[in-house]
Amino acid sequence: MADAKIEVENVNVPGHVTRVDGAKYSDMKKAMLRIVTSDTPGMTAKEIKDAAVPHLSSTLFPEGKTAGWWAKTVQLDLEAKGVFRRSDTKPLRWYKP
Repeated sequence: MADAKIEVENVNVPGHVTRVDGAKYSDMKKAMLRIVTSDTPGMTAKEIKDAAVPHLSSTLFPEGKTAGWWAKTVQLDLEAKGVFRRSDTKPLRWYKP
């Protein structure tokens, strides 16, 4: 089931669901849950991506390719589900509630 799809949400478009590669989503989600803490104000999108890359499968993300897109996809989904919260900062930052 290497091509299994899962549904993800987008906090910016309530009710909209997209289907994405389940293996890549799961690998990125696992990495992000490991590195994002409950310390506020949290981490920027770049900090999250950079910190997640060493924890990703080199098979799914060779040389970290596409990690930025996947980090954003997972961040939006986890934020929609209440797993991450957005700080009102510039640049934006996320943390676990």
